[in-house]
Amino acid sequence: MKIFFKHIIILAGAVCISCSSYLAQQIPVYSQFFMNKYTQNPAFAGMDHLYSVTSNHRYQWVGMRDYPRTYTLSLNGPTKDLKNGIGAFLYTDNVGPTRRTGLQASYAYHMQINDKINVSLSLSGGLIEWKIDGNRLTFTDQNDPAASSGIMRTIMPDAKFGFLFYNDKWHAGGAAPNLLQNKIKFKDVSTTAGSKLEDHYFIHGGYDFILPYDLVADPYILLRYVSSVPLQLEFGSKVTWKNLAWAGFSYRTGDAISMLFGYTHKEYLSFGYSYDFTTSNLRNYSGGSHELLFRILFQRH
Repeated sequence: MKIFFKHIIILAGAVCISCSSYLAQQIPVYSQFFMNKYTQNPAFAGMDHLYSVTSNHRYQWVGMRDYPRTYTLSLNGPTKDLKNGIGAFLYTDNVGPTRRTGLQASYAYHMQINDKINVSLSLSGGLIEWKIDGNRLTFTDQNDPAASSGIMRTIMPDAKFGFLFYNDKWHAGGAAPNLLQNKIKFKDVSTTAGSKLEDHYFIHGGYDFILPYDLVADPYILLRYVSSVPLQLEFGSKVTWKNLAWAGFSYRTGDAISMLFGYTHKEYLSFGYSYDFTTSNLRNYSGGSHELLFRILFQRH
């Protein structure tokens, strides 16, 4: 039982949530990621020649005890010569007694292949902290050393690679977080079985369709591969009217259907809200998921 609980402690920090499709997800998932693509792929940094400051607040599976809560703050934009991109983001993911906090900075190199296609290559580096509050855990063996560890914390380096092909109408690319594939090692817990950060790979694409009545539709598709769990497909679209208001939907296999709404004030201040209808077995215990987004756009003078 002693070893079992040590494994549980490590896995709690590594996998965060008790759902098969979410178990191995060690990267925050957002229903409104299309409003802040940079957090999924750093190659988007500087693509629009605008600076973007975005905050996401996600409350997953509300109604369940110790439901996940994720908060993200990101900044990205072009370099002074408008040829490349830079960015940074900070996030914290809280689930019960576990908390994961990450900080990364990115650089994206943009180049033109021909008159119709540009490419961006990006690399991010930073730190990630895993913390478990042992005081909130119950042990069957109180003599287990982990039972007296209190708050366990570890910090490790983190890196991400991203690439992107794009023009004014479409984009296609991919990203590989967790490049270093570190193991989570807590000072007072000797075993690290099952604590390796899982491989993550994202492939995505999208297209902008100009519609009548000042409408623009931008459907997208996203594939998430995480080792040890089934491939997850996400697709959706939002429709924007006069760059003022938008509505849309998304669907993630084995997880949720999302409804999205948002408004932009004077082309620089945006607010978005999404609600996820849970489609997994957790739907009997969850009141769904809520996500709030705030974004400010500005140009460098």
